[in-house]
Amino acid sequence: MAASTTTSDVFLSGKYKTVLIDTSSSGLANPPPKPLLIGSPAEVAGEFPVMVLLHGYLMENSFYSQLIQHISSHGYIMVAPQLYKCAGCDSTDDINAAAETTNWLSQGLAAALPPQVSANLAKLVLAGHSRGGKDAFALALGKSWTPLTLSFSALLGIDPVEGLALCCCKFQTKPPVLTEGPQSFDLNMPVMVVGSGLGEDKKYNVLPACAPKGLNHVKFYEKCRSPAWHFVAKDYGHMDMVDDVTNGRGVVLTCTCESGSSREPMRRFVGGAAVAFLRAYLGGDDRDLMALQDTPDIAPVQITVEARL
Repeated sequence: MAASTTTSDVFLSGKYKTVLIDTSSSGLANPPPKPLLIGSPAEVAGEFPVMVLLHGYLMENSFYSQLIQHISSHGYIMVAPQLYKCAGCDSTDDINAAAETTNWLSQGLAAALPPQVSANLAKLVLAGHSRGGKDAFALALGKSWTPLTLSFSALLGIDPVEGLALCCCKFQTKPPVLTEGPQSFDLNMPVMVVGSGLGEDKKYNVLPACAPKGLNHVKFYEKCRSPAWHFVAKDYGHMDMVDDVTNGRGVVLTCTCESGSSREPMRRFVGGAAVAFLRAYLGGDDRDLMALQDTPDIAPVQITVEARL
């Protein structure tokens, strides 16, 4: 890899103005299998890579609008399906819906984008937060009953979680993915895992941890083969990358998790780390990613960095 240069522009808004598109009100002739929130560069003609972002447990795709806009402003099309509003412990249906949505992209995404913008589906990234992070790994590992017609180029897990820990028991969501030993994930693509340092802590020392030990980012990274990156934001929690303002559902969900003093720095970090990762593995420019490894204090939050290259 190339020598790094200290840079922090990935943590600021990029050069592209962005637009948020809600397909539920767009009247598309070929609507997607699930409602989508799409973030896209606007007002500039071009072809851009695409990231599919899967939301967390009981979350809404709109809760990630600020993160979506941050990444989109650096030249990426973000596609966030609303997989469900209420769900149990089995996410098989969600994984299948994510596969169906991915397959729809080649047929329907162009009509949903601004007319001067086109999608480069040869550079397609899969990402997810919390349970959505686990589902992203499951989809990449072939655990959907709908075969994928497109291939992913990279995978991003944002504080992925496979279940809950109550008292002395662990409850894993189905289908399980954390079942084999270290470096057992046969993904054949670069992976970045972002973890929260406070995710293992219980809110008020009473509520279950939102990202319990043994079911969280540490285990997911442990099972990844190279190339893989692991960033942990020490003083931030499991929900600190979502929007500052959500609806009542979002307020309740975020209140159940330990959190940092402000979401804005964590959100900028997650967005910036994602952009650095994508520039390296989709664009062939690893300067920002290597700078994070060599000089982690350029990040807006305190982080630890591991890499398996």
